[in-house]
Amino acid sequence: MQCAALHLSAAPAAVRAPRGGRRFARTPGPLRRLPPSHAAPDSSSDWYQPNASSSDDLLGLFRERRQAAAAGPAKEQQQQQQRQQQQQQAWRQAPAPADSAPRLGTVHLVGTGPGDPMLLTLRAVQLMQSVDVVLYDRLVSEDILRLVHPGALMVYVGKQKGFHTRTQEEIHDLLLAFAGQGASVLRLKGGDPYVFGRGGEEVQYLEARGVAVRVVPGITAASGISAELGIPLTHRALATSVRFLTGHSREGGESDLDDTVSACADPHTTLVVYMGLGTLPALAARLAAAGLRAGTPAVAVERGTTPEQRAVYATLGELQAEVAAARLASPTLIIIGQVVALAPGWARTRACGASLDAPPTGSSSGGGGSNSGGSGGQRFDSGQAVRLAQSAGGR
Repeated sequence: MQCAALHLSAAPAAVRAPRGGRRFARTPGPLRRLPPSHAAPDSSSDWYQPNASSSDDLLGLFRERRQAAAAGPAKEQQQQQQRQQQQQQAWRQAPAPADSAPRLGTVHLVGTGPGDPMLLTLRAVQLMQSVDVVLYDRLVSEDILRLVHPGALMVYVGKQKGFHTRTQEEIHDLLLAFAGQGASVLRLKGGDPYVFGRGGEEVQYLEARGVAVRVVPGITAASGISAELGIPLTHRALATSVRFLTGHSREGGESDLDDTVSACADPHTTLVVYMGLGTLPALAARLAAAGLRAGTPAVAVERGTTPEQRAVYATLGELQAEVAAARLASPTLIIIGQVVALAPGWARTRACGASLDAPPTGSSSGGGGSNSGGSGGQRFDSGQAVRLAQSAGGR
């Protein structure tokens, strides 16, 4: 059975939301996890097929796949099916408690790290090899998705500025609907689910409805990308604390920065800004107004730890202009503080008079890192990762 990802159909459609009667229009053409500048996916790819847009359609497709898997011709599958039938028959014959309720599946919220598949946890790989359904975000890379076993139903629920394939409320409903079918559900998120990943909202929603949720942490972008660049987030005499900020306002937009930014202008604090590309001018202005020197070292990193990594090093006062000149795109992480000057890329760009530090054409590793790329220049072996995870799990 092939692994099928669900994405937008070629024609725009108004989609019935599962709750509240909300409707929203989908844009034409397939939406990828990568920026629009990348080539559109091949319609014959194992990872893409026309989208079943409503929750009912998705659940119907899940049931069909489950039935097809149960009717597989392999002897091992037939034996497993017979064992399951015997267990089900024994369960039916056993007296049920008076307060028995439908059996719910488990939802696993899993962080996939900053992008490099070598930074995945073993537990994440184990779950990718065993779950029934996978809901994944835009920032989950192709290499990571290849670790999902071919029998899983893949549902793309990614978001990007100005366009969400599904609202957060619809994602909640999908997770609940699949769990209600008894499915084991994997919710894949970039970075760490609990660091600007809305993981807490999804956990609260599901647990309030009786669904068991397990959270597997991922390496958040601040840790993964700073390590890749050779930037210690804290360093004696330079940074005694680190603060994570979001460039989005409390309402979820990018028009306003939270007033707490002004309280972050401490020369001995490292600032790490997620999703701050669109609000960088306002961020720099507020920090300067609060007293942070314009000469403070800073870096903006696009697609950190991946082969497409590009880093722009500049002082805080010059960062916005240099980022615009390099045309960095989302996802971009911003690090501001004295510790940035410890990065090899800072010295390299200062020496050559350029701000952009990127891998040479054809390079397989990210640029500017102290490790010469997130995978140390090695090619990612998904088969080896699966075997390692299985060995760690005692299977």
